[in-house]
Amino acid sequence: MPIRLGELAAQFDCELIGDPDVTIDNVAGLQNAGPASLSFLSNPRFREQLAATGAAAVVLRAEDVDGSPTASLVSDNPYADYARMAGVIHPPPGFAAGIDTSAVISPTAEISPTAHIAANVSIGERSTIGANVYVGPGTVIGPDCNIADDCRLIANVTLVRDVRLGLRGILHPGVVIGADGFGNAMTPAGWIKVPQLGGVRIGDDVEIGANTTVDCGAIEDTVIEDGVRIDNLCMIAHNAHIGAHTAMAAMSGIAGSTTIGKRCLFAGHSGAVGHVNICDDVVVSGKAVISKDITEPGVYAGSFTAEPAREWSRKVARFRRLDQLVDRVRKLEKSGK
Repeated sequence: MPIRLGELAAQFDCELIGDPDVTIDNVAGLQNAGPASLSFLSNPRFREQLAATGAAAVVLRAEDVDGSPTASLVSDNPYADYARMAGVIHPPPGFAAGIDTSAVISPTAEISPTAHIAANVSIGERSTIGANVYVGPGTVIGPDCNIADDCRLIANVTLVRDVRLGLRGILHPGVVIGADGFGNAMTPAGWIKVPQLGGVRIGDDVEIGANTTVDCGAIEDTVIEDGVRIDNLCMIAHNAHIGAHTAMAAMSGIAGSTTIGKRCLFAGHSGAVGHVNICDDVVVSGKAVISKDITEPGVYAGSFTAEPAREWSRKVARFRRLDQLVDRVRKLEKSGK
């Protein structure tokens, strides 16, 4: 949606250095921006790109203004303000209220007249769909689910049963919420499936990425609090409890009955074993796995980064000889030498 720079500056309380009548109609990166584009600079590493940008305006910090060849929107948090402005310039696509004729809906389900139910949707018994909800094609909503107002289920989302999704939730294609957790008891004759009887409770303003899974609770509910962001291809196991405004990058995995505090950050391919408690404001680096309780906020790491294969092989060989080295040291200590 085209908008003047002056309007953007006023709406988001940014200082504007430049012509307020310039019109913006798209957003772009610094390198590819054109004469009607809005861009941003939040990382000093990209200052060289700022100097050569063709953008109509750039959202940046005060200390970067001198390096900008174009109009500047000065912000204390350029990335966040850029995100808000981008949402105005490129609003989510609208949709018409109504129910597609191919949808299969239980007579006991309740659907707001302002909701959009797309093709091949299935909605089960006693489920409710709130106002201005978009239920995309191929989505399956099982029994006893509740979708609060202004949610968007993009396409092929599955809510198995007893799922509560708060206001303004966004579920991307392939998300599965409420499938059985991995509960099995071993006997001499083999495995016995443990019934998974809990549901899933998801707070307001939660976004869950494509092909991510959130299992139902075994007895109590799995809980995801307000404002959580979960990337694509993540796994949240049964009875996990994820604190408000925590974020998880792709391929993170959280085992069963783990409790994670508020505002935690999990980098890609990180995770936690089951039954651990993680306090607020913890950052987990890529590929790190939390295996015991964390009671102090901070950054936790434990992964090996890639290096030339020959160097890695040499280090592994040394590691394998570590027990021999320990034995030699012990013998020397006993001998007093």
